[in-house]
Amino acid sequence: MSSATTPSDSATALQAYLLGSVEFEAALRLQRRLHFEISGERSQTALVLCEHPPLITVGRQGSRRHIYVEPHELAVRGWRVRWVNRAGGCWLHLPGQLAVYAVLPLDHHALTVRDYLDRLGSVAQSVLADCGVRSERRDGGVWAGPRLIAGIGVAVRDWVSYYGMCLNIHPDLDLYRLVRCAPRAVEPMTSIERERRGRIRPQMVRELLVERFQEAFGLSRVSLFTEHPTLAGDVKRYATTKVTA
Repeated sequence: MSSATTPSDSATALQAYLLGSVEFEAALRLQRRLHFEISGERSQTALVLCEHPPLITVGRQGSRRHIYVEPHELAVRGWRVRWVNRAGGCWLHLPGQLAVYAVLPLDHHALTVRDYLDRLGSVAQSVLADCGVRSERRDGGVWAGPRLIAGIGVAVRDWVSYYGMCLNIHPDLDLYRLVRCAPRAVEPMTSIERERRGRIRPQMVRELLVERFQEAFGLSRVSLFTEHPTLAGDVKRYATTKVTA
């Protein structure tokens, strides 16, 4: 990881959790625990990277009309719909998509919410550029041409952020025709592998994301973890089989 020159390492520490497949409720429980800890110790920042089994989360700009699947079909597919308090629209979480949850004290970093969203978008764009994908920041997240590739949506309590973004590496893109993942989207979501027309190692994307996040927020040291006591066995290895339509 790269380093930045800062007055104090202890003031810019990043805890990065590189996890496998985690149930959404377990990841939310972890975020709440980290939010509680960082609210009391604002010299820390946490970054959680994981995948989720298939489900749909609906943010504050989302709506049931953005889900083109009837309730009985959702039940057959085993897709839960979870309404959440983050910004953004509907996100379809699948194997091959990286969920990125940043628990960061905005006041400690002298950031407004808008500043934070802009910087988070720049992290996604830097990672995509590293992967050979051209992108731009627009409503709902980061786009590769007419298709959303990374949804961005956060929640903030006591000036500490949680949630973050979802970045498609190699999910089954046909399934994104069933959910509009940004309120103004016309085309379904895309992925890094589709845009670069080639395979890419998910581990490399995760490492790039930690490095670019560290640089963007001036964090001088990183501690890497592959588990957390709150999860208590809820982490599984990364899925290698795609969910199909």
